[in-house]
Amino acid sequence: MRVAEADILIIPGYKGSPDDHWQTRWERKLSTARRVAQAEWSKPVVEDWTAAVASAVNSAKRPVVLVGHSLGVAAAVHAVPKFTRPVVGAFFVAPPDVANDAIRPKHLRTFGPYPRDPLPFPSVVVASRSDMFSSFEAAEDIAGAWGSLFVDAGDVGHLNAESGHGPWPEGLLTFGRFMSRLSPASA
Repeated sequence: MRVAEADILIIPGYKGSPDDHWQTRWERKLSTARRVAQAEWSKPVVEDWTAAVASAVNSAKRPVVLVGHSLGVAAAVHAVPKFTRPVVGAFFVAPPDVANDAIRPKHLRTFGPYPRDPLPFPSVVVASRSDMFSSFEAAEDIAGAWGSLFVDAGDVGHLNAESGHGPWPEGLLTFGRFMSRLSPASA
């Protein structure tokens, strides 16, 4: 599938994605990408965030590909039952362990636990071995439950601008390979 054949929905996490974050860079680079806006980036409410994701998917004109980072992954996965339009794939990066009692800030836990049913579309989960918001094992476990292809990004932090992943060319290459395997006909 080519980028022009899909509505690519960029779903940032807690506090959004600043200008130097890879999601913002991809949004500018990919012609059919648009950000899912949240009313409150620093005080996320699961019902509001999932409603925003569902609204963006349900108003899409083309088959949808989700690109979620961190808490954006949780919002997207919780929104799946509300989708009325076709989603053909999801590229999820650094899902936080929202069931972990030690996660901070504490309101992130309101997004847990994750649904453990297999996702109804192809998906990739990219995780780091040194993510402060999730253990590698927790990310691998949830990827397995969802039926996602699991990608070990190595010892690279939270895969955000602060960990040096502004441009993140390796991520864009992985996303491109994923997109090439998707079919708009499966929508």
